[in-house]
Formats: sequence, structure tokens, C-alpha cells
Amino acid sequence: MDTPNGQSVIRRLGVLLIAVGIAVAPGTAVAYPLDAAEETGIERLTGYRLANEGKIPGNRIHPGALLDREQIRLRLADRPDFSLPPADPELTRRIVGLLGSDAPRYSVSVLDISEPDAPLYAEHNGDARRTPGSVGKVMLAVALLQAIADRHPDDIEARKRLLRETQVTADEFIHWDSHRVPLWDAERERFTRRPLRVGDTANLWTYLDWTLSASSNAAASTVMQQLTLLHYFGEDYPVPAERESELFEDLSWKERREVLLDALLTPLERNGFDTDILRQGAFFTSTGKKRMPGTNSLATTRALMQLLVKMEKGELVDAWSSRELKRLLYITQRRIRYASSPALRDAAVFFKSGSLYKCDREKNPDCGKYRGNVYNYMHSVAIVESLAGDPEHVYLVTMTSNVLGRNSAVAHQTFATRVHRLLTGWRD
Repeated sequence: MDTPNGQSVIRRLGVLLIAVGIAVAPGTAVAYPLDAAEETGIERLTGYRLANEGKIPGNRIHPGALLDREQIRLRLADRPDFSLPPADPELTRRIVGLLGSDAPRYSVSVLDISEPDAPLYAEHNGDARRTPGSVGKVMLAVALLQAIADRHPDDIEARKRLLRETQVTADEFIHWDSHRVPLWDAERERFTRRPLRVGDTANLWTYLDWTLSASSNAAASTVMQQLTLLHYFGEDYPVPAERESELFEDLSWKERREVLLDALLTPLERNGFDTDILRQGAFFTSTGKKRMPGTNSLATTRALMQLLVKMEKGELVDAWSSRELKRLLYITQRRIRYASSPALRDAAVFFKSGSLYKCDREKNPDCGKYRGNVYNYMHSVAIVESLAGDPEHVYLVTMTSNVLGRNSAVAHQTFATRVHRLLTGWRD
């Protein structure tokens, strides 16, 4: 943010963050976070940092995106006995009231941990099963982080090297996907934003970042491909491209399915989740599904909330993996859907969303994006840390919806605004 007003906003937020005990390093701003470019090899972070410093044209950054990598912390790490409390009837009633007449088509779980010793929980249709869409990429990340932890259980630096030094080249598994990813040209100091192409090479950390920040289905399928290779070849991973055929061609259809499901589902089971209600069961691209068959994907808001709680406790795989996943979920690009609420502008937001819709234009020619009339799924998971206040407000939200014909992106944004106002006023 390089305008005088933008600089003023950042300075004010910096003062507020310092006032609540968080030091703000000069030059830090948005992203994975931005100061992690050298550690991770995620090249786009360099470009985002230069844009934030006003040295190149680039995105304006929300004040809530100012945390550096050391400021992203696990909020329940010192509470190993924490578990979801019973739903508070009054808070649940108020949350359901925010949904209006469409409430039956929503599932929502809300956990306020602003005062961790006195948490507040609300739940509505928390056990309803729906396909998670791109929220399933969070489960994919858990599976990969578990596989890496199994490879190097006691060596965090070795885990970092595997993510940073493993070079991955996109192949036919990326077909087909239209999501754009940011590609940084260091020599020309400029970004290109386009869908991934066969031959695009970056390290594994970058592909994982593209999976979660840009929500690229191509990147996610490439990460899933690498997960299965790591799972199958073990200590030999990464293997030369010519050896990949041992998995993707030499094994039978049934054997490939078993490898995929073992790689995806067993890590969730080991972390205490019932994969009958929480799972990512297939590739995100059509070619990936053809090459390695899987199963359907499912989630409930309660199970997603339990996943976020485990992460905040440092128990999702382990403390390092939990913190790494939270960093990967830190908003890095333009805020969308739930996270685009103006009420969250000054808050740090850790977020993933997914949508899946279908139109019957014979019934409604105006049916369109996020407004499906056959189905219209929209799912959001968010951790909101509103640090620039006294007291701080920290809460977690998981929600799914299937409201036909309505713009679900706007509906989630509106709900986010209402929930934020409700919760920030609840304890004050």
C-alpha cells in the first residue's frame, strides 16, 4: 500500500499491534507471510514485498495482513486439554437469526476463543455432510504434512529442505483448470498471472502455496500427485520422472486407487478424524481422476471446526506442521467471499473457501456463477484475529451452504460482517 493514506493506516495499525504486545517489523505486510521468501523459496513473496514497499506496481494490502511469520502463533498451544464446549443456546440462537429464512440450507459452527478459559461455541446443522469443494485442499495439506513428518519425524530442517528443494514440474495431471497463479519474474520484476501450464516448474512449497492461496486445482492435483509419489516410493522420493510410471501406469486401476486413498485418508484417521464425515477423496482435475481413481469427498462444519482446533493446539500432525498450515492459510491475495467482508479489513484472517454450483438455464437463463439453481454449494473456514482492539477478539468459523439462486459469495460476505459485529460486541 503505497499511497499516503495507506501508509497512515499501516502506521496506525502498527501502533495498535505494538500496544497489544506484538512487534511489527519494518517492511512486513501481506502474504504467507512476506518475510518467508528466503526460507521457503516461494518466489511470489519477493514480488509482494516489493509491491508493498511501493517499489513496483502491485496489490494494496489489507491492514490485517501485517503479521510476519513469527507473529503467526497457535492460539491453543498451551491448552492440551481444550475441546469444543457444548453449544451455547443463546449464541446459537443469535447465529441462526443472522441467516434469516435460508437458515435450513446452512450449516455453521462458530467458536470464540478470545478468552480461551471461557470459550463460546455455537452450532447449527453441524453434522450435515456436504462435499467440501476447495476446502478439501486443507485436508490434502494435512496429508502431505503428515507424510513429510513421517519421513523426517525428528528433523524440522530436513522437512523444510524437502519442501524447498524438491523441484516439481507440472504435467498432464493439471488438466483442466482455469484458476490463475502468480508467477514472479525476478529479472523483470513483474508478475504474470495465468493458469498453470505443462512444464511450469517450482518447488513443492510453492505448489502447496498455490494450492491454498490461489486455490489452483492444477496445483492441488500436482501436490496430490507428489503426495502419492512420496507415499509410494518412501525414502526414494523424489524419483526421476521415468520411474513415476511404476505408480501411474504399471499398477492396476484398483492398486492405484488403494495408494491414493491410503495417502489421503490414513493421515486424517491417524489425527483422530472419522473419514466417513471428513475426507478429500479424489483429485481436483479430470485428468487426475482418470489417472488415479478415488472416492467422494465429505465434510461437516463440526469436523472442520475440530480440525482447526487441533491446528490451534499444535496437534494437527505436530506443532511445526500445525503452524506451517496456519501460515499457508494466512490471506495472501485479494480477499474473496467470506474473507472480503469490510468488517475484517483490520483483522488477520486465515481462510479457505470452496464453491461448486450447477445451472439449469432452461429454468433460469440468468443463472450464473455462485448462483446455481440445481445446486449452489459454498463453503468457508476462517480464523479471525482482530488484534487492534482491547480486548483482542479471536474466533473460528466453519460454514457450508446450498442456497439456490442466490449469490453465495455475497451471502457469506454478509454473514461474516454480521458475525464479526455480533462477537466483538458479545464480550465487550
